[in-house]
Amino acid sequence: MNIFARKFAAMALLAVCLLPPPAAAVQPDEVLQDPKLEERARSLSAELRCMVCQNQSIDDSDAELARDLRVLVRDRLKAGDSDEQVLDYVVARYGEFVLLKPRFSIRNALLWGAPVVLLLIGGMVLLVASRRRPGRGPAALSGEEEARLKTILRDGD
Repeated sequence: MNIFARKFAAMALLAVCLLPPPAAAVQPDEVLQDPKLEERARSLSAELRCMVCQNQSIDDSDAELARDLRVLVRDRLKAGDSDEQVLDYVVARYGEFVLLKPRFSIRNALLWGAPVVLLLIGGMVLLVASRRRPGRGPAALSGEEEARLKTILRDGD
């Protein structure tokens, strides 16, 4: 192994050692015995916002409320609820803010679409206003101005 490869390997090992360990907020007593149910619980927990931390999922948060929500999700799964039923239950109790990725609804569409619609309306108003503005093009010459222009053009030749 040449010196470059050794240095590269040492740097890569150092980089891996300096990486922070993965967040493990889920306590051992919360983990379900059934691996498939536990996988579903982890998946659902990754979609739910910690109401205390607000920018973390309940799967990553150490807050007591996040722990309660993780236990609630697992209890609902053990009771036989589908993933959608679990999410519906949590949203019914805590509101849609608990979802890290909000569901599509008319309210959300209005929230995201209103700025675009307002910009389009504003652009149309500006376009119409600029077309209706008087003095947009050159004004027509009066009879006296036309005669004077013809005189000037004739004298120039």
